[in-house]
Amino acid sequence: MSGARAWTDGEVEALLAETRRFVREEVVPHETTLLAGPWAAITPTLDALRARARVLGLWAPYLPESLGGRGLPLVAWARMSEALGWTPFGHYVCNAQAPDVGNMELLLQFGTDAQRERFLSPLTTGAARSCFAMTEPEHAGSNPVWLSTRAVREGDAWVLDGHKWFTSSADGASLAVVMAVTDPDAASPYARASMLLVPLPTPGFSIVRNISVMGEAGGGWASHAEVRLEGVRVPAENLLGPAGRGFALAQERLGPGRIHHCMRWIGICERAFDLMCRRAATRALGPGETLADQQQVQMWIADSRIAIHASRLMVLDAAHTMATRGQEAAREAIAYIKVFVANTVQQVLDRAIQVHGALGMTDDTPLAWWYRHERAARIYDGADEVHRTVIARRALRPYRDGTS
Repeated sequence: MSGARAWTDGEVEALLAETRRFVREEVVPHETTLLAGPWAAITPTLDALRARARVLGLWAPYLPESLGGRGLPLVAWARMSEALGWTPFGHYVCNAQAPDVGNMELLLQFGTDAQRERFLSPLTTGAARSCFAMTEPEHAGSNPVWLSTRAVREGDAWVLDGHKWFTSSADGASLAVVMAVTDPDAASPYARASMLLVPLPTPGFSIVRNISVMGEAGGGWASHAEVRLEGVRVPAENLLGPAGRGFALAQERLGPGRIHHCMRWIGICERAFDLMCRRAATRALGPGETLADQQQVQMWIADSRIAIHASRLMVLDAAHTMATRGQEAAREAIAYIKVFVANTVQQVLDRAIQVHGALGMTDDTPLAWWYRHERAARIYDGADEVHRTVIARRALRPYRDGTS
C-alpha cells in the first residue's frame, strides 16, 4: 500500500528516527509487564501506547493518508517495520500487526464500498481487530486448496460449516475472513474456494479454545484459536471478491504478508544481537575476562552480524521488486527471504540465549518469549520445505527443458 505523495529521503529518515526513539524509550520500558499478561490486564497500557503512536504520527504507516495512515512506500515501510520489530509490541501499538494488516490490504484492494465502510474503517482506526481463518486441523496447511469448510448459497445468504485452527487473534476480534469451498466441483482446485466476511459475534461461530503454543495459550491479539462454524449465516454481499477467487486472493495477501513478517524478524534479530553483545561485553568469567574474549562467542557474533546484514539486503530487494514490478516478479525473491530470514531469526535468538546462559531461559529479557513464538516462522506462510521446493524447481526448469 503506497501513498499518493512522494516521500523524501529526509522525511523517511526522520520518521525512522522517531520510530526508534518511541520504541526504545516509551514501549520497551513496559515490556516486562506486557509480556506477563494476561490480555485484559495489559490492554489499558497498550491503548495508551496506541494513543501515543497516533500523536507522534506513527499510526498505520502502510495505509494511505486518506485512511488515517502515513502512506509509506513499501521499501520505506520495510525499514520502519524493522524498527518496530525491536519489541514484541511495536507493530501492535502502531496498528501494523498481523493479521489485521493483511485483512486491511484485502479489503482495500478487493472490498466493495459497503464492505470497506463496515469492516475496513473500524480496523484502520484501531476500534476493532480481525482474524483470518484458513488453516484446518484435518488437512496439511501447506496445501491451501485442500479445505473441508463449505459455504452453501441459500437465497440471499451464504451458510458456512467447518473447522479451523490457528485462527490468529480470533479472541476478541469483530471480523473473521474465512476461506471456504463454494464450488467443490470446479475443474480447477484453485477455483473452488472463496473468501467470506463473517462479523463477530455471529451465531454458529464459536471459539473452541485458544491453542497453547510452546506452553502459552495467550489471549486477545496474541492468541491462536481453534474455531468451529456450524450453520453460520452471512449475507450474500459478504462475499469478498468474486466467487471462486479465494485462492488468488490468499496469494495476494500472503505475498506482502511474507515481506511484512521478514521485516519484523530483522528487527527481532537486531534486538537479540544488541542483547547478545551487551551480555558478552559485560559478563565476567573471571578477573579481567569476559564472554566477549571467547573465540566461540566472537564467531556467534560475527555470523549473526553477517546473516542479519544479508537478510536486510534480501528483504529490501524483494520489497523493491514488488513495489516496482509487482508480486509475480517478486515471487522467487519472496521465497528466498521467507526461508533465509526465518532461519536467521531462529539462529540469532538461539545464540543470544546461549550467551545469556541461564538468564536467557528466563522472561527477564524478551529472548525466551521470541524463541517460543518465532519458532513458527519456519512453518507459517509456507514451510521452509515448500519454499525450497519452489526455488529448486524454478532453478532446474531450464536444465530440464534444455533452454539453459
